[in-house]
Amino acid sequence: MPNKQYTVGIVGLGYGRAHVAGFQAAGCKVVALCQRDTSAAAELAVRYGVLQVYSDWHAMLATARPDIVVIATPPALHLPIMTEAFAAGSHVVCEKPLALTVDEAHRMIAAAQAARRSAIVGFNWRFAPAMQRMKAMVDAGFLGRVFHVNCRWFNAAWVERGAAPSWRMDRAVAGYGALGDLGVHLIDLVRWLFGDVVRVMASSGVGYPSRTVAGGARAADAEDFSHVVAELRGGATMALTVSRVARGLNEHSIEAYGESGALSMRQCRTGAGWQTGELRMAQGADLLSTVELPAPTSDAGESGDRLDITGRTTIAPMVRAFVAAIENPLSAPAPSLHDGLQAQAVLEAIAASVANRCWIDIAPISV
Repeated sequence: MPNKQYTVGIVGLGYGRAHVAGFQAAGCKVVALCQRDTSAAAELAVRYGVLQVYSDWHAMLATARPDIVVIATPPALHLPIMTEAFAAGSHVVCEKPLALTVDEAHRMIAAAQAARRSAIVGFNWRFAPAMQRMKAMVDAGFLGRVFHVNCRWFNAAWVERGAAPSWRMDRAVAGYGALGDLGVHLIDLVRWLFGDVVRVMASSGVGYPSRTVAGGARAADAEDFSHVVAELRGGATMALTVSRVARGLNEHSIEAYGESGALSMRQCRTGAGWQTGELRMAQGADLLSTVELPAPTSDAGESGDRLDITGRTTIAPMVRAFVAAIENPLSAPAPSLHDGLQAQAVLEAIAASVANRCWIDIAPISV
Protein backbone atom coordinates (compact mmCIF):
# COMPACT_ATOMS: atom_id res chain seq x y z
CA MET A 1 0.00 0.00 0.00
CA PRO A 2 1.23 3.56 -0.70
CA ASN A 3 2.39 5.61 2.25
CA LYS A 4 -0.20 8.27 1.45
CA GLN A 5 -2.91 9.19 -1.04
CA TYR A 6 -1.19 11.13 -3.82
CA THR A 7 -2.87 14.23 -5.22
CA VAL A 8 -3.01 14.70 -8.99
CA GLY A 9 -3.50 17.60 -11.39
CA ILE A 10 -4.26 16.85 -15.04
CA VAL A 11 -3.49 19.30 -17.85
CA GLY A 12 -5.36 18.56 -21.08
CA LEU A 13 -8.68 16.75 -21.00
CA GLY A 14 -8.92 15.05 -24.39
CA TYR A 15 -7.05 11.82 -23.73
CA GLY A 16 -6.37 13.24 -20.28
CA ARG A 17 -9.86 12.10 -19.31
CA ALA A 18 -8.60 8.51 -19.36
CA HIS A 19 -6.02 9.58 -16.78
CA VAL A 20 -8.75 10.90 -14.48
CA ALA A 21 -10.39 7.48 -14.43
CA GLY A 22 -7.03 5.70 -14.21
CA PHE A 23 -5.64 7.68 -11.29
CA GLN A 24 -8.89 7.42 -9.36
CA ALA A 25 -8.98 3.65 -9.93
CA ALA A 26 -5.40 3.48 -8.63
CA GLY A 27 -6.41 5.16 -5.37
CA CYS A 28 -5.03 8.64 -6.05
CA LYS A 29 -7.00 11.85 -5.47
CA VAL A 30 -7.47 13.96 -8.59
CA VAL A 31 -7.68 17.49 -7.20
CA ALA A 32 -7.46 19.68 -10.32
CA LEU A 33 -8.38 19.63 -14.00
CA CYS A 34 -6.94 22.16 -16.44
CA GLN A 35 -7.80 23.11 -20.00
CA ARG A 36 -8.65 26.32 -21.87
CA ASP A 37 -12.33 25.39 -22.23
CA THR A 38 -13.29 25.71 -18.56
CA SER A 39 -16.98 24.99 -19.15
CA ALA A 40 -16.14 21.54 -20.56
CA ALA A 41 -13.61 21.05 -17.76
CA ALA A 42 -16.25 21.95 -15.18
CA GLU A 43 -18.61 19.32 -16.60
CA LEU A 44 -15.90 16.69 -16.31
CA ALA A 45 -15.09 17.87 -12.79
CA VAL A 46 -18.69 17.25 -11.75
CA ARG A 47 -18.72 13.86 -13.46
CA TYR A 48 -15.56 12.68 -11.71
CA GLY A 49 -15.94 14.53 -8.42
CA VAL A 50 -12.96 16.86 -8.88
CA LEU A 51 -13.14 20.13 -6.95
CA GLN A 52 -10.79 22.50 -8.80
CA VAL A 53 -10.87 23.64 -12.44
CA TYR A 54 -8.26 25.85 -14.11
CA SER A 55 -7.84 27.40 -17.54
CA ASP A 56 -4.13 28.08 -17.00
CA TRP A 57 -1.57 25.44 -16.04
CA HIS A 58 0.70 27.99 -14.38
CA ALA A 59 -2.11 28.80 -11.95
CA MET A 60 -2.87 25.13 -11.37
CA LEU A 61 0.74 24.34 -10.46
CA ALA A 62 1.02 27.37 -8.19
CA THR A 63 -2.32 26.93 -6.41
CA ALA A 64 -3.25 23.23 -6.40
CA ARG A 65 0.38 22.05 -5.97
CA PRO A 66 -0.39 18.40 -6.79
CA ASP A 67 2.02 15.59 -5.93
CA ILE A 68 1.75 14.32 -9.52
CA VAL A 69 1.07 16.30 -12.70
CA VAL A 70 -0.29 14.60 -15.82
CA ILE A 71 0.63 16.33 -19.08
CA ALA A 72 -1.88 15.36 -21.77
CA THR A 73 -1.54 18.45 -23.95
CA PRO A 74 -0.20 18.81 -27.50
CA PRO A 75 3.51 17.85 -27.48
CA ALA A 76 4.64 21.43 -28.10
CA LEU A 77 3.68 22.17 -24.48
CA HIS A 78 5.25 19.11 -22.86
CA LEU A 79 8.67 20.61 -22.14
CA PRO A 80 7.55 23.90 -20.54
CA ILE A 81 4.86 22.25 -18.41
CA MET A 82 7.17 19.46 -17.29
CA THR A 83 9.97 21.86 -16.39
CA GLU A 84 7.66 24.04 -14.30
CA ALA A 85 6.02 21.00 -12.67
CA PHE A 86 9.42 19.70 -11.56
CA ALA A 87 10.31 23.16 -10.22
CA ALA A 88 7.07 23.12 -8.22
CA GLY A 89 8.06 19.79 -6.66
CA SER A 90 5.68 17.54 -8.62
CA HIS A 91 6.33 14.17 -10.15
CA VAL A 92 5.15 13.86 -13.77
CA VAL A 93 3.30 11.52 -16.09
CA CYS A 94 3.73 12.80 -19.65
CA GLU A 95 1.70 11.57 -22.59
CA LYS A 96 3.41 10.42 -25.75
CA PRO A 97 5.22 11.35 -27.88
CA LEU A 98 7.41 12.69 -25.10
CA ALA A 99 8.70 15.72 -26.99
CA LEU A 100 9.00 17.44 -30.34
CA THR A 101 12.68 16.53 -30.69
CA VAL A 102 15.38 14.34 -29.19
CA ASP A 103 17.03 17.48 -27.82
CA GLU A 104 13.86 18.37 -25.93
CA ALA A 105 13.69 14.85 -24.50
CA HIS A 106 17.27 15.17 -23.23
CA ARG A 107 16.34 18.47 -21.56
CA MET A 108 13.39 16.81 -19.83
CA ILE A 109 15.61 14.07 -18.42
CA ALA A 110 18.10 16.68 -17.20
CA ALA A 111 15.28 18.65 -15.54
CA ALA A 112 13.98 15.55 -13.74
CA GLN A 113 17.47 14.69 -12.49
CA ALA A 114 18.13 18.26 -11.30
CA ALA A 115 14.80 18.39 -9.44
CA ARG A 116 15.15 14.84 -8.10
CA ARG A 117 11.62 14.10 -9.25
CA SER A 118 10.27 10.94 -10.90
CA ALA A 119 8.59 10.86 -14.30
CA ILE A 120 7.16 8.34 -16.74
CA VAL A 121 5.80 8.39 -20.27
CA GLY A 122 2.22 7.27 -20.92
CA PHE A 123 2.99 4.02 -22.74
CA ASN A 124 -0.02 2.44 -21.05
CA TRP A 125 -0.55 -0.34 -23.62
CA ARG A 126 2.33 -2.23 -22.01
CA PHE A 127 -0.16 -2.96 -19.22
CA ALA A 128 -2.97 -4.64 -21.19
CA PRO A 129 -3.29 -8.28 -20.04
CA ALA A 130 -2.51 -9.79 -23.47
CA MET A 131 0.63 -7.66 -23.76
CA GLN A 132 1.72 -8.50 -20.22
CA ARG A 133 1.43 -12.21 -21.04
CA MET A 134 3.29 -11.76 -24.33
CA LYS A 135 6.12 -9.97 -22.50
CA ALA A 136 6.37 -12.77 -19.95
CA MET A 137 6.52 -15.41 -22.68
CA VAL A 138 9.15 -13.50 -24.67
CA ASP A 139 11.27 -13.01 -21.56
CA ALA A 140 10.95 -16.74 -20.77
CA GLY A 141 12.43 -17.59 -24.18
CA PHE A 142 9.28 -18.87 -25.87
CA LEU A 143 10.30 -17.44 -29.26
CA GLY A 144 13.98 -18.27 -29.16
CA ARG A 145 15.97 -16.15 -31.59
CA VAL A 146 13.55 -13.71 -33.21
CA PHE A 147 13.55 -13.54 -37.01
CA HIS A 148 11.00 -10.84 -37.73
CA VAL A 149 8.26 -8.72 -36.18
CA ASN A 150 5.15 -7.33 -37.85
CA CYS A 151 3.08 -4.63 -36.16
CA ARG A 152 0.34 -2.22 -37.13
CA TRP A 153 -2.06 0.30 -35.62
CA PHE A 154 -5.10 1.25 -37.67
CA ASN A 155 -8.05 3.49 -36.91
CA ALA A 156 -10.39 5.79 -38.80
CA ALA A 157 -9.98 8.96 -36.71
CA TRP A 158 -9.38 11.22 -39.76
CA VAL A 159 -10.82 9.11 -42.58
CA GLU A 160 -13.64 11.56 -43.41
CA ARG A 161 -12.67 14.30 -45.84
CA GLY A 162 -14.73 16.86 -43.93
CA ALA A 163 -13.21 16.20 -40.50
CA ALA A 164 -12.62 19.45 -38.62
CA PRO A 165 -9.01 20.67 -38.53
CA SER A 166 -7.15 19.77 -35.33
CA TRP A 167 -3.79 20.43 -33.71
CA ARG A 168 -3.04 16.79 -34.52
CA MET A 169 -2.79 17.77 -38.19
CA ASP A 170 -0.11 20.41 -37.48
CA ARG A 171 3.47 19.13 -37.23
CA ALA A 172 4.64 22.29 -35.46
CA VAL A 173 2.28 21.56 -32.56
CA ALA A 174 2.00 17.76 -32.67
CA GLY A 175 5.49 16.87 -33.85
CA TYR A 176 4.09 13.89 -35.77
CA GLY A 177 0.73 12.64 -37.02
CA ALA A 178 -0.17 8.95 -37.05
CA LEU A 179 3.36 8.09 -35.93
CA GLY A 180 3.00 10.25 -32.82
CA ASP A 181 -0.61 9.26 -32.17
CA LEU A 182 -0.21 5.54 -32.75
CA GLY A 183 3.17 4.42 -34.04
CA VAL A 184 5.13 5.59 -31.01
CA HIS A 185 3.24 3.04 -28.89
CA LEU A 186 4.31 0.27 -31.25
CA ILE A 187 7.90 1.51 -31.24
CA ASP A 188 7.90 1.39 -27.46
CA LEU A 189 6.32 -2.08 -27.33
CA VAL A 190 8.81 -3.49 -29.83
CA ARG A 191 11.75 -1.99 -27.90
CA TRP A 192 10.33 -3.33 -24.62
CA LEU A 193 9.88 -6.80 -26.07
CA PHE A 194 12.83 -7.20 -28.43
CA GLY A 195 15.38 -4.39 -27.99
CA ASP A 196 16.40 -1.18 -29.70
CA VAL A 197 15.66 -0.18 -33.28
CA VAL A 198 18.95 0.59 -35.05
CA ARG A 199 18.00 1.35 -38.67
CA VAL A 200 14.85 2.48 -40.50
CA MET A 201 13.48 3.04 -43.99
CA ALA A 202 10.06 4.71 -44.25
CA SER A 203 7.41 6.38 -46.37
CA SER A 204 4.52 8.52 -45.14
CA GLY A 205 1.54 10.37 -46.57
CA VAL A 206 -1.36 12.72 -45.86
CA GLY A 207 -4.79 11.37 -46.69
CA TYR A 208 -6.30 14.63 -47.91
CA PRO A 209 -3.75 17.20 -49.13
CA SER A 210 -6.54 19.79 -49.30
CA ARG A 211 -6.88 19.80 -45.51
CA THR A 212 -5.48 22.69 -43.49
CA VAL A 213 -4.23 23.07 -39.97
CA ALA A 214 -6.59 24.61 -37.42
CA GLY A 215 -7.26 28.19 -38.46
CA GLY A 216 -6.64 27.44 -42.13
CA ALA A 217 -3.29 29.23 -42.36
CA ARG A 218 -1.57 26.43 -44.28
CA ALA A 219 -1.90 22.85 -45.44
CA ALA A 220 -1.99 20.05 -42.90
CA ASP A 221 1.47 18.49 -42.75
CA ALA A 222 1.29 15.75 -40.11
CA GLU A 223 1.23 12.29 -41.71
CA ASP A 224 -1.98 10.23 -41.72
CA PHE A 225 -0.24 6.95 -42.53
CA SER A 226 3.28 5.56 -42.58
CA HIS A 227 5.05 2.35 -43.58
CA VAL A 228 8.33 1.54 -41.85
CA VAL A 229 10.87 -1.24 -42.33
CA ALA A 230 13.45 -1.49 -39.55
CA GLU A 231 16.29 -3.54 -38.14
CA LEU A 232 16.62 -4.34 -34.43
CA ARG A 233 19.87 -4.54 -32.51
CA GLY A 234 19.47 -8.30 -32.02
CA GLY A 235 19.31 -8.90 -35.77
CA ALA A 236 15.55 -9.22 -36.25
CA THR A 237 13.70 -7.13 -38.82
CA MET A 238 10.47 -5.25 -38.27
CA ALA A 239 7.63 -4.05 -40.50
CA LEU A 240 5.45 -1.34 -38.94
CA THR A 241 2.37 0.26 -40.49
CA VAL A 242 0.20 2.95 -38.94
CA SER A 243 -2.86 4.72 -40.27
CA ARG A 244 -5.53 7.03 -38.91
CA VAL A 245 -7.43 6.88 -42.21
CA ALA A 246 -8.13 3.13 -42.13
CA ARG A 247 -11.89 2.86 -42.49
CA GLY A 248 -13.54 0.06 -40.54
CA LEU A 249 -10.74 -0.69 -38.04
CA ASN A 250 -9.72 0.41 -34.57
CA GLU A 251 -7.00 -1.93 -33.32
CA HIS A 252 -3.31 -2.58 -32.94
CA SER A 253 -1.38 -5.81 -33.23
CA ILE A 254 2.13 -7.24 -32.87
CA GLU A 255 3.27 -10.54 -34.38
CA ALA A 256 6.68 -12.05 -33.68
CA TYR A 257 8.20 -15.10 -35.37
CA GLY A 258 11.25 -16.84 -33.96
CA GLU A 259 13.35 -19.95 -34.08
CA SER A 260 11.33 -21.73 -31.39
CA GLY A 261 7.84 -20.24 -31.64
CA ALA A 262 5.46 -17.50 -32.76
CA LEU A 263 3.28 -15.04 -30.85
CA SER A 264 0.46 -12.87 -32.15
CA MET A 265 -1.16 -10.15 -30.00
CA ARG A 266 -4.21 -8.16 -31.09
CA GLN A 267 -5.90 -5.34 -29.19
CA CYS A 268 -9.23 -4.48 -30.80
CA ARG A 269 -11.44 -1.78 -29.31
CA THR A 270 -14.83 -3.36 -29.90
CA GLY A 271 -16.78 -6.08 -28.15
CA ALA A 272 -17.14 -7.04 -24.52
CA GLY A 273 -13.85 -7.34 -22.67
CA TRP A 274 -11.86 -5.76 -25.51
CA GLN A 275 -9.45 -4.24 -22.99
CA THR A 276 -7.92 -7.66 -22.24
CA GLY A 277 -6.68 -8.15 -25.79
CA GLU A 278 -6.11 -11.43 -27.62
CA LEU A 279 -2.96 -13.56 -27.70
CA ARG A 280 -2.16 -16.59 -29.87
CA MET A 281 0.90 -18.81 -29.94
CA ALA A 282 2.48 -21.58 -32.00
CA GLN A 283 5.39 -23.99 -31.62
CA GLY A 284 6.65 -26.83 -33.75
CA ALA A 285 4.38 -27.58 -36.72
CA ASP A 286 1.25 -26.26 -34.94
CA LEU A 287 -0.78 -23.36 -36.26
CA LEU A 288 -1.49 -20.40 -34.02
CA SER A 289 -3.85 -21.22 -31.14
CA THR A 290 -5.44 -19.08 -28.44
CA VAL A 291 -3.62 -18.38 -25.18
CA GLU A 292 -6.08 -18.29 -22.30
CA LEU A 293 -6.01 -14.94 -20.49
CA PRO A 294 -7.66 -13.84 -17.22
CA ALA A 295 -11.31 -12.87 -17.59
CA PRO A 296 -11.93 -9.09 -17.63
CA THR A 297 -12.26 -7.72 -14.10
CA SER A 298 -14.66 -5.23 -12.63
CA ASP A 299 -11.90 -2.61 -12.91
CA ALA A 300 -13.39 -1.60 -16.26
CA GLY A 301 -16.38 -0.02 -14.51
CA GLU A 302 -19.92 0.03 -15.84
CA SER A 303 -20.03 3.15 -18.02
CA GLY A 304 -18.96 1.45 -21.26
CA ASP A 305 -16.99 4.61 -22.06
CA ARG A 306 -13.84 3.61 -23.94
CA LEU A 307 -11.62 6.23 -22.29
CA ASP A 308 -12.88 5.25 -18.83
CA ILE A 309 -12.18 1.60 -19.60
CA THR A 310 -8.72 2.41 -20.97
CA GLY A 311 -7.91 4.42 -17.88
CA ARG A 312 -9.14 1.88 -15.36
CA THR A 313 -7.53 -1.14 -17.01
CA THR A 314 -4.26 0.12 -18.55
CA ILE A 315 -3.42 3.47 -16.93
CA ALA A 316 -4.32 2.41 -13.37
CA PRO A 317 -1.72 -0.41 -13.23
CA MET A 318 0.85 1.96 -14.74
CA VAL A 319 0.04 4.48 -11.99
CA ARG A 320 0.31 1.88 -9.23
CA ALA A 321 3.77 0.93 -10.48
CA PHE A 322 4.73 4.61 -10.70
CA VAL A 323 3.63 5.35 -7.14
CA ALA A 324 5.60 2.34 -5.92
CA ALA A 325 8.69 3.64 -7.73
CA ILE A 326 8.24 7.12 -6.23
CA GLU A 327 8.23 5.60 -2.75
CA ASN A 328 11.20 3.28 -3.38
CA PRO A 329 14.39 5.13 -4.36
CA LEU A 330 15.92 1.85 -5.54
CA SER A 331 13.09 1.23 -8.02
CA ALA A 332 13.32 2.86 -11.46
CA PRO A 333 10.01 4.24 -12.76
CA ALA A 334 8.81 2.78 -16.06
CA PRO A 335 8.01 3.46 -18.83
CA SER A 336 10.82 5.93 -18.19
CA LEU A 337 11.75 9.23 -19.77
CA HIS A 338 14.67 7.32 -21.28
CA ASP A 339 12.12 5.02 -22.97
CA GLY A 340 10.42 8.13 -24.33
CA LEU A 341 13.76 9.47 -25.53
CA GLN A 342 14.60 6.22 -27.32
CA ALA A 343 11.20 6.22 -29.05
CA GLN A 344 11.74 9.88 -29.99
CA ALA A 345 15.02 8.97 -31.67
CA VAL A 346 13.22 6.38 -33.79
CA LEU A 347 10.54 8.93 -34.76
CA GLU A 348 13.23 11.40 -35.83
CA ALA A 349 14.98 8.73 -37.88
CA ILE A 350 11.70 7.82 -39.60
CA ALA A 351 11.09 11.48 -40.46
CA ALA A 352 14.62 11.75 -41.85
CA SER A 353 14.11 8.61 -43.92
CA VAL A 354 10.88 9.97 -45.39
CA ALA A 355 12.53 13.29 -46.21
CA ASN A 356 15.67 11.76 -47.73
CA ARG A 357 14.18 8.56 -49.18
CA CYS A 358 16.91 6.38 -47.72
CA TRP A 359 17.92 4.14 -44.81
CA ILE A 360 18.73 6.06 -41.62
CA ASP A 361 20.92 4.60 -38.86
CA ILE A 362 20.06 5.29 -35.20
CA ALA A 363 23.10 5.75 -33.00
CA PRO A 364 23.03 4.37 -29.43
CA ILE A 365 21.80 6.97 -26.92
CA SER A 366 23.38 7.49 -23.53
CA VAL A 367 21.82 9.66 -20.82
